[in-house]
Amino acid sequence: MVAVPLCVGVAVASGVPAELGLVTGIVGGLVTGLLPGSSLQVSGPAAGMTVLVYEAVQEYGIGALGAIVLGAGVLQLAMGALRLGRWFRAISIAVVQGMLAGIGLVLIAGQLYALADAGAPAGGLAKIGGLPALAADTLASGPALAALGIGVGTVAVLVLWPRIPAAARVLPAPLAAVALATVAAVAFDPPVARVEVKGLLDAVQPPGISDLAGLAEVGLLGTVVAFTLIASAESLFSAAAVDRLHDGPRTDYDKELVAQGAGNAVCGMLGALPMTAVIVRSSANLQAGARTKASRVLHGVWLLVFAAAFPAALGVIPVAALAGVLVHAGWKLIPVKELVPLWREHRGEAVVLGTTALAIVVTNMFEGVLIGLLLAVAKSAWEISHVHVEVSGGDEDDRGPVRVRVLGNATFLRLPELLDELEALPRDRPIELDLAGLRHVDHACGAALTAWADRHNEAGVEPVRVAA
Repeated sequence: MVAVPLCVGVAVASGVPAELGLVTGIVGGLVTGLLPGSSLQVSGPAAGMTVLVYEAVQEYGIGALGAIVLGAGVLQLAMGALRLGRWFRAISIAVVQGMLAGIGLVLIAGQLYALADAGAPAGGLAKIGGLPALAADTLASGPALAALGIGVGTVAVLVLWPRIPAAARVLPAPLAAVALATVAAVAFDPPVARVEVKGLLDAVQPPGISDLAGLAEVGLLGTVVAFTLIASAESLFSAAAVDRLHDGPRTDYDKELVAQGAGNAVCGMLGALPMTAVIVRSSANLQAGARTKASRVLHGVWLLVFAAAFPAALGVIPVAALAGVLVHAGWKLIPVKELVPLWREHRGEAVVLGTTALAIVVTNMFEGVLIGLLLAVAKSAWEISHVHVEVSGGDEDDRGPVRVRVLGNATFLRLPELLDELEALPRDRPIELDLAGLRHVDHACGAALTAWADRHNEAGVEPVRVAA
């Protein structure tokens, strides 16, 4: 019940037929759900991949989508076989949060157009820049206002649903919100866009030979790598979150990566959307009392039954209602409550988060994440390259040697600070330089220390004595 509106909504927002979202959800249950890895998390199309899929479809066409997803699945299988799954736990949490926040911002900006049944421009900045014109056009159009009313009502239900009595919350919020919006659309019959539905088999479009041959192109290959890394990271971070919500068996990250790869390979062969493990559906699974992996397999079974038995029911759903679900999902991707505490306690992490999110909005998903990762590495390198210089025996009345201890990690990042302190030492006194406290000396610092010692020795005093 949670998956149906989300599968359809993610597909529509990605610019592909609604049925392809259901196909991915079905494969997530029947294929990924049966494989070892995580016992309770649920896989399917994710809001976090919407922006990337939309950009890929716009640039390469829907025919290439299957080839891209298939390539990503094969890469995931290889990474799982090489036991690389555990390394995804080494990615900076600030980069992940920034990635999700950037996705959320672009997703919200794009779905605001769908709330008014309007077409969204390409690119994050173009979407944001076009919002004033969208507001003016919507206010001047009756059908657009009707669609906006349905979408805003859907968001209101999603926000208020957790506050109603528990007995009334038997239905999940997304299903209740879409159902109420659909009932309103059927009752009043406003001139709004509805989801266009065909049969599942008609929507399946396996990639052709030309689509697979396109994987040799650099641009397409970069998109495959982006799909792989982002889908893998989202799945494995979701697994870590799900493991904290239950006391059952822990996730085997490498096996779960293989399971995700197998699912994406099948989705690619069917021309469907990429899949990831999704925390929203997984937490709903746990809240419903799931204890074994049968729950995530049956999720795929029920999706198949619903899509096969009641396809016409999807055709009455207003597109604006699904846009409202995704606007709400996009807002939940932004860590609003964590930003102020993070700024107070870990300002550098907050900068990485904000820069990653902004870079995704300004450029695209792949480049934005790369910028975030590079910034996180630079921040970590700066923080660990602490060098402390201790000087003793440097009084003017004392003509003995000056004893200098250098402690920490001597890297090129701290080289100016280190040289400033060494060059401030008296040049007419012998120097005893103790480097035993250094845990690391890179090539730049080693060469600089040698050059400093040579300059000091030119003053005609005893050579610098080094203890390491």
